Amino acid sequence: MSLAMPQPTSRSEQAARVIRIRGARTHNLKNIDLDIPRDQLVVITGKSGSGKSSLAFDTLFAEGQRQYIESLSTYARQFLNQLERPDVDLIEGLQPTICIDQRPGVQGSRSTVATSTEIYDFLRLLYARLGEICCHGCGQPIRQQSAEQIEQSLSSLAEGTRLMLLAPLVRGRKGAHAEAIQKIRAAGLVRVRVDGQVLDLESIPALDPRKNHTIEAIVDRIILREGVRSRLAESVQLALRHGEGVLGVCYLDPTVQKDAQDRGESTEGLWTERIYSTLYACPNCDVSLEEIEPRTFSFNSPYGACPTCEGLGTRPQFDRELVLPDLSLSLTAGVVKPWKGMKNAALAKLRSALMKYLESIGADAATPWNSLTEKRFATLLQGDEKGFIGLLNLLEQEYATATDAARKEELERYRGNLVCPACDGSRLRPEALAVRIAGKNIHELTSLAIADARTFIEKLKFFGDDEEVAEPILADLVARLGFLSQVGLDYLTLARSTDTLSGGEFQRVRLASGIGSGLTGVCYILDEPSIGLHPRDNDRLIAALRKLQQQRTSVIVVEHDETMMREADWLIDIGPGAGSHGGTVVAQGTPADVAACEESITGKYLAGTKKIEIPKERRKTNKQRMLTVEGATANNLKNVTAHIPLATLVAITGVSGSGKSTLITETLAHALIRKLGGIAPRPLDHQSLNGFETIDRVIGIDQSPIGRSPRSNPATYIGAFDEIRKVYAQTKEARQLGFKASRFSFNVTGGRCEHCQGQGLKRIEMNFLPDLFVECDHCGGKRFSPQTLAVKFRDKSIADVLAMSIEEATDFFSSFSAIHRYLECLSSVGLGYLSLGQSSTTLSGGESQRIKLATELARVDSGNTLYLLDEPTTGLHTDDIRLLLGVLQKLVDRGNTVVVIEHNLDVMKSADWIIDMGPEGGAGGGQIVATGTPEEVAENKLSNTAKFLKSVLSR
Repeated sequence: MSLAMPQPTSRSEQAARVIRIRGARTHNLKNIDLDIPRDQLVVITGKSGSGKSSLAFDTLFAEGQRQYIESLSTYARQFLNQLERPDVDLIEGLQPTICIDQRPGVQGSRSTVATSTEIYDFLRLLYARLGEICCHGCGQPIRQQSAEQIEQSLSSLAEGTRLMLLAPLVRGRKGAHAEAIQKIRAAGLVRVRVDGQVLDLESIPALDPRKNHTIEAIVDRIILREGVRSRLAESVQLALRHGEGVLGVCYLDPTVQKDAQDRGESTEGLWTERIYSTLYACPNCDVSLEEIEPRTFSFNSPYGACPTCEGLGTRPQFDRELVLPDLSLSLTAGVVKPWKGMKNAALAKLRSALMKYLESIGADAATPWNSLTEKRFATLLQGDEKGFIGLLNLLEQEYATATDAARKEELERYRGNLVCPACDGSRLRPEALAVRIAGKNIHELTSLAIADARTFIEKLKFFGDDEEVAEPILADLVARLGFLSQVGLDYLTLARSTDTLSGGEFQRVRLASGIGSGLTGVCYILDEPSIGLHPRDNDRLIAALRKLQQQRTSVIVVEHDETMMREADWLIDIGPGAGSHGGTVVAQGTPADVAACEESITGKYLAGTKKIEIPKERRKTNKQRMLTVEGATANNLKNVTAHIPLATLVAITGVSGSGKSTLITETLAHALIRKLGGIAPRPLDHQSLNGFETIDRVIGIDQSPIGRSPRSNPATYIGAFDEIRKVYAQTKEARQLGFKASRFSFNVTGGRCEHCQGQGLKRIEMNFLPDLFVECDHCGGKRFSPQTLAVKFRDKSIADVLAMSIEEATDFFSSFSAIHRYLECLSSVGLGYLSLGQSSTTLSGGESQRIKLATELARVDSGNTLYLLDEPTTGLHTDDIRLLLGVLQKLVDRGNTVVVIEHNLDVMKSADWIIDMGPEGGAGGGQIVATGTPEEVAENKLSNTAKFLKSVLSR
C-alpha cells in the first residue's frame, strides 16, 4: 500500500500545519492514524459505507463541537444538543469546526431561501424605512389622520355602541414591562388591558419576561349617545398622547349585542377592534394603520402574517379535483367521490343539502355537473349568502365533526395544502403587501429569481436622507445575493421554501452564508455539495470553496464527484470496501498520488483503468408507445410537451433550475397517479396526459427514510424479516413452546424485551452532558426476552441473525428461496455491508433509496410499472453507481419504464433516451433543448449538457 504523507519538520511545526488524528475507531473506522493538512481544500472519498462520514462528521466535527461546548458553562451546556463523543485517542490541531451538511435541521415550511440567508431581514428593514405606504383597499398613498378625523369616524358609529378607547404602550414585546405599568399609574388611569384581558391596575399579575406581551391603557369607556361628543374628543386626544399617535378602539355594535342576547349567547368574541393612527391613514377608505415596522413584513409574526393561513401561504382544505374527479357524472351517479360507499341514511342527509340548491337552479340529482354554468358550479362548491354553504364547506363540516377515526382518515385523502385564497400564497397581511419600492411589494420582490432580484436591487436609487439609510442595506443585499449566485443558485427564488430544496441546494444556501460570514481560522466540513449541480456549474462551486479556503480556513469535503477530486489539494480515499470491509485509509496525497495507488478503487477510476462501460446496444424506442404530457406551463415551463418512450431507461437532464422536477415530479407523476385512480397532490398546470393506458402503476423512489422508528430496518422494510420469523416459528423449540411468528417480532409485546420496548437501547438524560444511549441491561442490546432468544436455528438466535451483515445472512439463508431472493437483491445494490437489523434512522438518504430499489427488484411485477427516481446517485461512489445501473437495467429488461432525473454523466451515457432541458435555469430555462439517444444529444450545440456528454462518450 503506497501512502503519500505530508512531510513534517518538527513536532510544533507539524501541529501548526496539520490536523493530527490518532486511533480513530468511530463506527467502522479501524484505529486509523491520519494527518490532514490545514488551510487546504481536502476531499475525503471512498465507497458508500466505507467510513467517510464517520471520519469527517462523527469524528472531526463531533470533536470540534465537543471542544467548543466544553468551553461553556455547565448551565449553558444543558440547552445545547451534543453529539456523541467520538471514539478516538487523540486529535490535535483541530480548528473550530462548522458543519454544512444536507440536513435541514429545524427548517420547515416557514423557512425560505431569503429567511435562511438573512436576506429577508434586510428586505424587511428596507421596506419599513423606505417603502411607499399605500392603502390596501384603494391603493392610494396613506396620509396622516388628524385627531378630529378619528373622532368623526368614531362618532359615525351607531347610537348605543359601547366603546373602549385604548392607548397601546407595549405591542408584542418580551419583558416584565414594569415601566409601562408605572407610566399608566402616573397618568392617573386605573384600568389596563394585558394580553387581551381587562384588569384593574392594582391586580396585574407578574408578567413572564420571556414571553411576548401587549399592554394597553384603558383611557375611557363610552356608550355613544347625545352629549358625549366633547368627552369622546377629549378621550381621543388623551389616548393619542399616551399611545404616541396610535389609538386602539374596541367596540360592540348594539344590533349585534341584541341579537346575541336574544339567542341567549355571550357577547364575548363579538367585539370589533380597530386601530387609528395620526401617522398612517387613508381618508377614502377610513382605514388606519399602525406604524410600519420590520415585523410588519414578517410572516413569522402575528403582526405581519396573513391571519387566514397564519403565514404559511397554504391551507389544508378539500381539493376540488380529488373530490370531483369526473364532472360528467351526476349526484346520483356518484360525482362526489368521498361519499361513495357511505350508508344510505347518512348519504341521503348530505345529498339533501345540495338538492335544495340544484332544484333552485332548475337541475336535479340526475344532472351531470359539467353541464352547469361556471358561476353556478362555483356556487355549488363554495355556497352563497342565502344560507347554502356549498359542497366543500359541507365536507369541511363533516371532517370537523367526524368522530369515527376511519371516516376521518378517508376524508383526509381528499384534502391537500392549497394556496391560501386570502393572501394568494404571499403569507402576508394586506397592509404589508400595500407597501412598495419601485413598484414592487416585498412578496413580488422575493418571488423573483436570485439573479433578477440582484439586478432589481442594484438599480434602486434613493436621494437625500433616504440614500444614507439605503446605502448599507443595499450593499449587504447585493453581497448576499452575489454569494448565492456564486454557488450556482441564481435560478432559485428568494421565496422558495427550504423544505422543497434538495439536500445539495440547501447545503449550498448554507455555504453562501458561510462565505458571507468572513470567518477565518476555522474548519468547514461539507457533505457532497455538488449534489444536484450540473457539470457546467462545478467550476463555480469549486471557486466558492476556494474562496473559503483562501480565508485561512480548512475546507474538508466528503465527495464522489470526479471534478472535485481532481481539484483537491489533498485527497483521502477510505476503504477498500464498505461496512466491516472498510474503515482504513487506502490512499492519500495529491489526486495524482491516489490515481497511482493500485490498491485504491477510486484511484483506478481516476486513472481510467476502470470505468463504467457504455452499453453495447441501446433499446429501440417505439413512437407508438409514448407517455406524453402536453402543454406544461407551471413555474418556469414554457408550454412544454414531453414524449417519454416506454420500456426504456430515460434520463432527464439539464442545468439546475431548468424545470426537470417541475415537469416530471410535480406535473407528470402527480397527473399519472391520479389518472390511475391513486391519491396524489394536485398536478401543476398542463393541458393533457396521454399514452398511459399500458401503465399499471407509478412508483416514486426517493431518499426519504424507510421508517421513522428506530425499530424499522432493512430486513423489516423489504419483507425478509417476516419470512425469517416464520423460519424460527417452525423450529422444534418454538413449536414445543407454542411460539408463533409474532413471538419473534420486536414491534409487539410478547417476545420482545419490555424494558426497552424492543429497541435494545435505553436513553439516559445527562442534563448538561450529551444524552447517553446504553445497552439495555436486561436484554444486553438483543431486543428480545430470554425465552425468545433461547430458540435457535442453526445455533443462531433471532438476535444473532439481526446482527449479521446482509452479505452473511444471504449465505446463512441460502436454502430458503424467498429470504435468499430478498437479501440477494439488497446485496445487488451494494448494501451487503449493512446489518439486517440496522436502524433506519442511521441510514443515509442514498442507502434508503437503494433499499427501496431492492424492494422493487424483489417483487414479481407485471412489467408495466413506471419508476421515477430523482438523483439516485446521491452519496454513491462510481463503483456503486455501476451496481445501481445494473439494477435499473434489470427493471427495464422486465418491461418497465425507468425515468431518472440526473446530472451524473455515467447515468446519462447509460440511458436509452435523454430529454435535456434548459438552456439555462430559472426564467432562462423551462424548455426541452434536445431529445434522443446520448450520442444524438451530444451533438446538439444548444445543449449545455452536450459537451460534457460528448467527452464521456469518447473515453
